[in-house]
Amino acid sequence: MGYEVIKQALRNIIRGSVFDENFLMSIATIGAIAIHQLPEAVGVMLFYSVGEYFQDRAVNRSRTSIQALLDIRPDYANLIVQSEIQKVDPEDVMIGQNILVRPGEKVPLDGEVLEGSSFLDTSALTGESVPRRAEVGDTVLAGMINTSGVLTVRVIRNFTESSVQKILDLVENASSRKAETEKFITTFARYYTPAVVVVAAGIAIIPPVFLSGDFQDWLYRALTVLVISCPCALVISVPLGYFGGIGGASRQGILVKGANYLEALTNVKTVVFDKTGTLTQGVFDVVEIKPFVNFSEEELIRLAAAAEIHSSHPIAVSIRKRYGKNIDQDTIKGYEEIIGKGIKAKINHQEILVGKAALLKDNGIEFPNADMTGLAGTIIYIAIDGSYAGHLLISDRMKEGSKVAVQKLKNNGIQTVMLTGDHESVASIIAKDLGVNSFHADLLPEDKVT
Repeated sequence: MGYEVIKQALRNIIRGSVFDENFLMSIATIGAIAIHQLPEAVGVMLFYSVGEYFQDRAVNRSRTSIQALLDIRPDYANLIVQSEIQKVDPEDVMIGQNILVRPGEKVPLDGEVLEGSSFLDTSALTGESVPRRAEVGDTVLAGMINTSGVLTVRVIRNFTESSVQKILDLVENASSRKAETEKFITTFARYYTPAVVVVAAGIAIIPPVFLSGDFQDWLYRALTVLVISCPCALVISVPLGYFGGIGGASRQGILVKGANYLEALTNVKTVVFDKTGTLTQGVFDVVEIKPFVNFSEEELIRLAAAAEIHSSHPIAVSIRKRYGKNIDQDTIKGYEEIIGKGIKAKINHQEILVGKAALLKDNGIEFPNADMTGLAGTIIYIAIDGSYAGHLLISDRMKEGSKVAVQKLKNNGIQTVMLTGDHESVASIIAKDLGVNSFHADLLPEDKVT
């Protein structure tokens, strides 16, 4: 048990790092043996080794939690070689080569889409629960999960330079990005430890030499001072506290990329939330079908479900789920997705528009504003052959704990802001229910960034 500590102390001395906890524990133990206090020698090493064991265990648990959270490294890439598909290690793929990404597979490397279109689950990289559409010319990043169509991708970065590898490197080296408190403790220990050794040496030597004291008694006292003054508890506990915090956060699904970022949270004055998938579950249900004059509920939900047949967006899934019947794809003659606004489709020679109010406005279609009094949810407007046909009210389920989390932030003097693409009347109800300080509604993805 003590052998490892003494061996590490000798290694550090050879490297030029003399004054550390291993050196102090070694001196205290050897000194206790020298004055025939064997129980003391055993006690010093025993308690120190037990502390080291608990430290290693805490670090390993934190590291395991972080690695579990970051299970995003792709295992293979489907390399296209002369019209054949070869399954290879992502690290063996070169820039400019083409790879195939099938539904359900992770994108193995950063690249540009050459063929196909699909929805990508980006939650592992961005935390965004709503799938992102990828089409020809779009950039896709390693770690994203292809959820629907087949994509042919031209690689634009080596695996070592890919987004997923950079994230893995950042987290695996989280302990290297030290907080200011850690830096202070390290600097403090660098000067404090030699000072303690000098003081202990003085206690052991000066009284016996100059004051005729008993050498064994003063050596015992010097060793006691050396052990109780050792800053190893402080030097170990502060970094361990930060690393334990990072590991604890990862067990809650929160990724913190270093102790400096953890410390920066103490200075946060405002927290901005995206609504869908953050404050809400991103799980939608159609709670109301409101047909306009001359249209029926059955016709409205049937055409909306048919128009959304190719979309894997959660709202589209909720509409198809509510319809609950098979959709004849032969009736769908045209399909176009208008990014951030909705769908335009040709069904049985009818032109169907399904999406936000902006989609209908862009096509010059007049429609009454939906009455949202007392209701919270997303309004999906539907038009048939240039005429308003009605709307669907789709509600997102609130995440358990969202309201409590917002309230705790406010109790700590932190302002809360919600961003959403929902209509202002809907956002107002949700914001009031959650208790956020302010909100911004009717936002496209790029508006949220702005």
